Amino acid sequence: MAQAHSLPVARSSTKLIAVPLVALAVALVIGNRLYRTAEMALASGILRMITSSGVYLVPERQTVYFGLGSGTAFGLRMSPECTSAFLVLPLLLVSAVMIALRGRIAGRVLAALAVASAVVIAVNQLRVLTLVGLIDWLGTDQGYYWGHTFLGSMVSVVGGAAALVLFVWQATR
Repeated sequence: MAQAHSLPVARSSTKLIAVPLVALAVALVIGNRLYRTAEMALASGILRMITSSGVYLVPERQTVYFGLGSGTAFGLRMSPECTSAFLVLPLLLVSAVMIALRGRIAGRVLAALAVASAVVIAVNQLRVLTLVGLIDWLGTDQGYYWGHTFLGSMVSVVGGAAALVLFVWQATR
């Protein structure tokens, strides 16, 4: 009789895990500007470590300037379309639904969410760094065109697909 009573409590407690995930998804939409600022702060930190040219972050504009002091100084602004937030958002919502429907897999789903979210964020940073590298290598016009339009999109698509496959594999195995 004690087991029958503890089972519904465990299920309802795992369903409560879904609520913060949905709240986090809403926070990503509402606080998108703050999230983009954090993404650009991360990008500027990485750029400072890997480049000898000047890097300057303007947090209120979600913009990082790089190549300062060189002939190819350039500023990248993280627009709402370019953020990883909208790739993390569906992962959060699917995780919330999976946990609400099948609470016993909550641990696997949360682990899969953490790994897939980290991959999506890392891929978006790689996309930004690819863009920076191509601008430095090919110049502003050609580098931005190839980095933003073609190669950057390929990095995002392949990385996003890999994160999704990884999420599904980890959450459902």
